[in-house]
Amino acid sequence: MKTLIKNLKSSGLSKAQIKTLKSILPLDALLLTPQEKLIYGTDAGGRFAMPWAVVRPQTVDQVQQIMHWAEQERVPVIPRASATNVVSACVPHMGGIVMSCLKMNSILSVDQRDFTAHVQPGVITYELQQAVRAKSLFYPPDPASLRVCTIGGNISTNAGGMHAVKYGVTRDYVLGLEVVLPGGELIRTGGRVHKNVVGYDLTSLLVGAEGTLGVIVGAWLKLLPQPPCSATILVCFAEENQALDAVDKVFTTGMLPAALEFLPAEVLSCLSGYASMPWPESAGAALIIQVDGTEAKVKEEISLVCSKLTDTLHLEIARQKEQEHIWELRRLINPASFRLGPDKCSDDVCVPRSRILNAVQGIRSIADDYSLPVLVFGHVGDGNLHVNFMYDGSIQGMKNQVAGCRREMLRLVLELDGSISGEHGVGLSKRPFLTSQPGSGVLRLMRGIKKVFDPHNILNPEKL
Repeated sequence: MKTLIKNLKSSGLSKAQIKTLKSILPLDALLLTPQEKLIYGTDAGGRFAMPWAVVRPQTVDQVQQIMHWAEQERVPVIPRASATNVVSACVPHMGGIVMSCLKMNSILSVDQRDFTAHVQPGVITYELQQAVRAKSLFYPPDPASLRVCTIGGNISTNAGGMHAVKYGVTRDYVLGLEVVLPGGELIRTGGRVHKNVVGYDLTSLLVGAEGTLGVIVGAWLKLLPQPPCSATILVCFAEENQALDAVDKVFTTGMLPAALEFLPAEVLSCLSGYASMPWPESAGAALIIQVDGTEAKVKEEISLVCSKLTDTLHLEIARQKEQEHIWELRRLINPASFRLGPDKCSDDVCVPRSRILNAVQGIRSIADDYSLPVLVFGHVGDGNLHVNFMYDGSIQGMKNQVAGCRREMLRLVLELDGSISGEHGVGLSKRPFLTSQPGSGVLRLMRGIKKVFDPHNILNPEKL
């Protein structure tokens, strides 16, 4: 570590520029030494580049001053929160300063009559959910990292989660934003009202922009009434095609599950070796189905779902707090996956529901051709699959092998009329594939939008 730090002392900032930053920020809000900056050079995507400096503003005014200075000096700014994204969306690979928004972490208001919350970007998603739950309200977006990820990061990546099949993704809950543009101007899009069609929908444009158009400093979020009752059904099948056929059968009931997760045999095997599991060893796949609503509605939907589930090996119904142990199994997939290898290439893709089986089997076939273990699982209610290629990065040539496997997997997804990203975003990881999906015409419009917001390309450059 000492050798690494010794080799990472370079800074692209002049003494005069550092002096200006010191005049804007408190002493502990500006990080300049390699030891302090090191962790801010990477994220869950695994790539690394040393930032020139790290700024940790606590006020909107400080953000405005920094963005005004950065525009004048043409210094790149990379907004960042908890850095849980897996596509290297906040790695400062072009140099510049990393702006951590974690100190802007206040829930400014929760209004029970308006069904809104006004929050700063550094608020942890789980903490917001708990705060609104205390007032019998519900904020549905639930990415797997919800206990550590932030609202600002969720907005920047348009995060989804297991409840997206019924409740939608982050964009569906953002009513308005406060955003600082390059140059320091503070703009407000939308606000507390639930309907607003005045002008272009800049709020939706900024959601999912991965910090390339502005720095989010505040958000008005839509809330829902907290469902009074919920239940979870864990059902196992001998074969995965039976499980995926059951997905279609669930939707033929006319009800919409709150969550619908698919776990194939490889995932069940990993989990069984990690902790004690409730399913038989012969299980070839499992579904986790959650329903919610009034007590009467939950009972009705459980009955409807169970009437469609035939040829099952195991069926368990858990209600209220008892269901948490089932969802804990789902959250254990990430740590359990490392039983197959010390390194992981995490991806997510989206395909039409009718082509999920083709995607699962096709991805597994591609991985077999490359002799790579793979886990394909996830949110089958909306066709969003998570793909984990497991490998040992210490083996020479292995990373290139994984990259080749991944390229073929993404080509397959496009052939199935899918999307190369369902909820993880683009970042550095998927940027090379943008010409394959949106196409040159759409990319030209995107570049034009970027130039309007950020004419000198200082905000998270060369991303998205």
